[in-house]
Amino acid sequence: MLILSGNITIVTVIRQDRSLHIPMYFFLGVLSLSETCYTLVILPKMLINLLSLLRTISFTNCAIQMFFFLGFAVTNCMLLGVMGYDRYVAICHPLRYPVLMRWQVCGLLAAACAGAGFLFSLAGSLLVFELPFCGPNKINHYFCDISPVIRLACTDTSINELLIFIGGVLALMVPLTFICISYGFIVRTILRIPSAEGKRKAFSTCASHLTVVIVHYGCASFVYLRPSAKYSSSKDRLVTVTYTVVTPLLNPMVYSFRNKDVQVAIRKVLGRVRFYPKAL
Repeated sequence: MLILSGNITIVTVIRQDRSLHIPMYFFLGVLSLSETCYTLVILPKMLINLLSLLRTISFTNCAIQMFFFLGFAVTNCMLLGVMGYDRYVAICHPLRYPVLMRWQVCGLLAAACAGAGFLFSLAGSLLVFELPFCGPNKINHYFCDISPVIRLACTDTSINELLIFIGGVLALMVPLTFICISYGFIVRTILRIPSAEGKRKAFSTCASHLTVVIVHYGCASFVYLRPSAKYSSSKDRLVTVTYTVVTPLLNPMVYSFRNKDVQVAIRKVLGRVRFYPKAL
């Protein structure tokens, strides 16, 4: 409920308040929407399983869950890369920012992120579910992730695992490399700012993004940047909780609720519907 209320609040506030109608908050709104869908794919079924003795999922529903989980997960990775580019243009080329990040470009970038995310997802899901499953049917996980499902196949999976590993490297490392290059230029530009206050403001606009990037990419890399599913362990489930539960929960707080512009916008929106914290 906290994840959903936090991300839905961000999407609503960005949509309602005109002062937040800029590319940075547009991408934040798309990320929050993606995180909301990402949460709905995994957590409801996980909570049902925690409260139920009959912890089952059909073959088809497992495939659907994996497809949408991977789709929104890769979309989030791509969006974080695009948000890094947005910060690079805003800080390193402020005069060209309105042209380079006009609304048509922002819309195309967001659509490209979603398209690439679900293309990777389709390929990954097909590589898993084209395998024959004729043996064990107990998934050692709390949702249908790649490694625990592919381990149940009753055939040699080395080629499929290699292709999935290559896809994981591309989906994770390409946006991360792009982010690192962008921040290299950003740091160089910030260090040239003469005033300490100017440097502080410039760094503060990037701190939240970097926090989310470190948590998201760090955990995802630990689980997915390994050549074989045989190394899957109970530690994976703990790490997976971080980017399926903790990261979507932290995003609204780290990325927005510490932001003064968003705080003011939330107060405006709440004031319009005549809702005041004192009434609670």
